[in-house]
Amino acid sequence: MPDPFPVKRVKESDMCFSHLTKQPTLAAKSGSILKTSDDDCHSPILPGLPDDVSKHCLSLVPRSNFPSMGAVCKKWRSFIKSKEFIAVRKLAGMLEEWLYILTMDADGKESHWEVLDCFGRKHHQLPQMPGPVIAGFGVVVLNGKLLVIAGYSVVDGTQSVLADVYQYDSCLNSWSRLTCMNVARYDFACAEVNGLVYVVGGCGKDGGSLSSAEIYDPDTDKWTVIESLRHPRWGCFACGFEGKLYVMGGRSSFTIGNSRVVDVYSPDRHTWCQIKNGCVMVTAHAVLGKKLCCMEWKNERKLAIFNPADNSWKMVPVPVAGSTSIGFRFGILDGKLLLFSLQEDPSYHTLLYDPNAPPGFEWQTSEIKPSGSCLCSITIKA
Repeated sequence: MPDPFPVKRVKESDMCFSHLTKQPTLAAKSGSILKTSDDDCHSPILPGLPDDVSKHCLSLVPRSNFPSMGAVCKKWRSFIKSKEFIAVRKLAGMLEEWLYILTMDADGKESHWEVLDCFGRKHHQLPQMPGPVIAGFGVVVLNGKLLVIAGYSVVDGTQSVLADVYQYDSCLNSWSRLTCMNVARYDFACAEVNGLVYVVGGCGKDGGSLSSAEIYDPDTDKWTVIESLRHPRWGCFACGFEGKLYVMGGRSSFTIGNSRVVDVYSPDRHTWCQIKNGCVMVTAHAVLGKKLCCMEWKNERKLAIFNPADNSWKMVPVPVAGSTSIGFRFGILDGKLLLFSLQEDPSYHTLLYDPNAPPGFEWQTSEIKPSGSCLCSITIKA
């Protein structure tokens, strides 16, 4: 069983939600102006225009105005929070990519999510997530929304392993609670594949490692148990490629030390298979295009890039000097990989890796930088 994460004071490598300054969402502030009449659902989105034209008009509004639009009426709010809204914006070429970074405050006691656009401009902090302070949770992006899954909390010295799932709507800047998982867990792997969320392995309520797996369908708001892993696994991570789920890293109770086995799940066949050349002790990972970028604890001067097309790895030197254990967290923006340094030294800059740049020009520096130490980050297009 892995050691529990400290909650009141966490290490930079841990992910933990802390209590933020109370700031109600815009929807809550403006809730009194929402229409509540029964005729609202039958009225047009924009008077005098067909709904398909109205939807296109709403999709052209800049992303920063979405919360205000959602406070106009129920019909606008319902459309803005739907999958259709993202699809219409995509067709209109209006999708904006924002980076959401879970950042540790300078004193190391509290954390918060901050939002940066592709130019590194800070937009806002997320409102406080409902529920207790948690650690060991997973994050997944699904249909333009951020899901924070399970984990554990410590209250008065007592640890509670959770099955709770919370959803942040990036368009409306608000949180909601989804159906709980079937199995409470922490330190597990999770990823989105074909519009479904997969959760695999981790540690359960008794501290033992798990082999169980389940999937979440956003259309029904239900979790369904699927075939388990061949062996229990915890501290791992997951990603989706070509309609399949890849689980790697972490430890298994059936191996000595860290596992190099990659578990691959095929939704079409509902079965698992294994490949042998995974990575171990991964400190950062992110999907860049159709490849996986990893950094291993034992070698933070090289970027390991996995190609699922042939299950091969390529090592790319990272242009850093000085300490061999600088430590990085990854972010993705505009098809490029951002490497946020965990060092407190202000002289360290964010590194940017562009896989499509000409040879010799793949590495640059970027002005995009979180206000504190990056614990994790996700990218949402909306």
